[in-house]
Amino acid sequence: MSYDSRTTRTALRICPLCEATCGLTLTIEGTRVTGARGDRDDVFSRGFICPKGASFGGLDADPDRLRTPLVRRDGVLREASWGEAFDAIAAALAPLTEQHGQQAVGVVLGNPNVHTMAGALYPPALLSALRTRALFTASTLDQMPKHVSSGLLFGDPNAIPVPDLDRTDHLLLLGANPLESNGSLCTAPDFPGKLKALRKRGATLTVVDPRRTRTARLADRHVAIRPGADALLLAALTHVLFEEKLTDPGTLAGHLEGLEEVAEAVREFTPESVAEACDVDAVTIRTIARELAAAPTAAVYGRIGSCTVEHGTLASWLVDVLNILTGNLDRPGGALFPLSATARAPRPAAPGEGFNLGRWASRVSGHPEAKGELPIAALAEEIETPGEDRIRALIVLAANPVLSAPDGDRLDRALSGLDFMISVDPYLNETSRHAHVVLPPPPPSQSAHFDFAFNALAVRNQVRYTRPAVPLADGLLGESEILARLVLAVSGMHGADPSAVDAMIIDRVLAKTVADPHSPVHGRTPAELAAALTGRTGPERRLDLMLRLGPYGEGFGADPEGLTLDRLLAHPHGIDLGPLRPRVPEVLATRSGRIELLPAPIAADLSRLRTALTTERGADSLVLVGRRHLRSNNSWMHNVAALRGGSNVCTLQMHPEDAARLGLADGAFATVTADGGALTAPVEITESVRTGVVSLPHGWGHDRPGTRMSVAAAAPGVNVNQLLDGTLLDRLSGTAVLNGIPVAVAPSTSTGH
Repeated sequence: MSYDSRTTRTALRICPLCEATCGLTLTIEGTRVTGARGDRDDVFSRGFICPKGASFGGLDADPDRLRTPLVRRDGVLREASWGEAFDAIAAALAPLTEQHGQQAVGVVLGNPNVHTMAGALYPPALLSALRTRALFTASTLDQMPKHVSSGLLFGDPNAIPVPDLDRTDHLLLLGANPLESNGSLCTAPDFPGKLKALRKRGATLTVVDPRRTRTARLADRHVAIRPGADALLLAALTHVLFEEKLTDPGTLAGHLEGLEEVAEAVREFTPESVAEACDVDAVTIRTIARELAAAPTAAVYGRIGSCTVEHGTLASWLVDVLNILTGNLDRPGGALFPLSATARAPRPAAPGEGFNLGRWASRVSGHPEAKGELPIAALAEEIETPGEDRIRALIVLAANPVLSAPDGDRLDRALSGLDFMISVDPYLNETSRHAHVVLPPPPPSQSAHFDFAFNALAVRNQVRYTRPAVPLADGLLGESEILARLVLAVSGMHGADPSAVDAMIIDRVLAKTVADPHSPVHGRTPAELAAALTGRTGPERRLDLMLRLGPYGEGFGADPEGLTLDRLLAHPHGIDLGPLRPRVPEVLATRSGRIELLPAPIAADLSRLRTALTTERGADSLVLVGRRHLRSNNSWMHNVAALRGGSNVCTLQMHPEDAARLGLADGAFATVTADGGALTAPVEITESVRTGVVSLPHGWGHDRPGTRMSVAAAAPGVNVNQLLDGTLLDRLSGTAVLNGIPVAVAPSTSTGH
């Protein structure tokens, strides 16, 4: 279909720029997006939009986006055809794996993968084809502690309860600033509006954060905790509930195992014993615990600030323990498990396979895997260190670990020594500049969109799908076809029709499903079912399959009123599937079939937390925390001119008392030093940061040569992760410690990093 450039029309699109997944109405002139506003009829977002969504057209038409593949020839990346690019991949990887084995190829998955339909559908097939255990993702820079704690408690690392924002009477929020981030592991369009509505209806909001963020300013109570002490505070709250006999699991009581053991495990963590380490007085701790227990409904919610610390998994575990002990887990108004339209249909409750940690370990430092992943902080050493199974080739899908992982300088050097590297990325950035082949996906307006990951974390059950708003431009390949061709190129099927990948996956799913006695299609023929699928493309057929077999699906005729792709397409603004509802015990997959409150790995790790009670801290010591900006998302939105400026700047925030003690003025430059190195940044003096804490935003440092991001390079900022040497991890999850890092700060006459 062609469009006259003089014709203006509108099209719907789900925003892919953060976890809120808001519905957009795009204004399009010809094939160019000229405006974006909130879709008022969207069943989930109801017209809400943030600055990122409003800038959709600017990102979509960014002149720095790559529009043709790049292949390295004679050391230089040059434009090439798609055929040449995939020929180069097939020619390089086959002999490499034949000589060095499957583990010589590593895979890195970045945050944007969960924001695209293709990024959700094809990486599992790629990993299956490669048969490598060398998988690294952005999860070990963010939410892996929550996956691990959920896996240990519930048996499923993806069974993550979310706060019931619209119905709760009391919300305790730790390490999160949803007025800036729009929420995370809690998909909620207009999170700010939901918190304001919470306050308006008389509910209580308590925010625990070392910074007085916009979210903290909205709260009834702001607790300016010492960074990294979240697990200690949560353990003390748990102690108070047991000590004062305030526990009441309610309907969950019959599904719990280990209640008395938890009481004993937190016995030492009295409010008085943790007060100094947390810098929160015992009276406040006891008051918060009593309010949680007394509230008609309540939810405890912890996010990245409580995850990316030394005890991130323990903090994530204790969040759910508190919800359980107060009877608020799996309860309306508390924290519940969403049920997405593409989830597996519910089946009779029964013991499962459970969740295991450390099934294998990294080659060099022996870091245990978690959820099939190794710590991304270990990637450089896995490339650099000689020996069997050394990573010699890397496939990087929408990731920029040179900026997002600790010690980017070391990783930068390591990437330059790879035998072969593939990047699927729209930009030539700090990481993809090292690739031998760069495969650019099209702009988001030219892609279909369905939120597989975020619908499983949504505060209300709903389902929405948008087809491409603009036809695929000449010379571009859709992201799904790029990834399907990549799967074929690494699996010995180079040159086959990319639709073969989708057909193969559909056949596998149907063969397994018809053999499942709990399935509505048990005993039927896979070929018959495959023939019934609709959709213009392979990804749409796969979506139709998941919808039909999902919890709201029609089951290939078993429920004529159920969900299919065609029914979803008939509702362009989405289908509301209702509020979250209790799902225990069906959600449990532990070996006992119960919630295992004190799993052995958690019990063993508590000894480290006890040590933190007596750790000495200097009176004038400083620790570093990160911060989020409403107008950016990690490192991948700094090239949009409309989003630059305002609060979206790279400054070192510092309390006035600390600045005066160190002789620093607002706007002056300071040198920050930590175990990983030093950098220089302009100082922003503000009372929004508590004393003893300094803050730098994440995702900056766009000053390396060989990139093509002109807007970002004009104001590069500094890479806060260069202050980290990558050795400090949360032991259970392998997550890099990004917050609560001891630093030294001094005046500088330099303006560089």
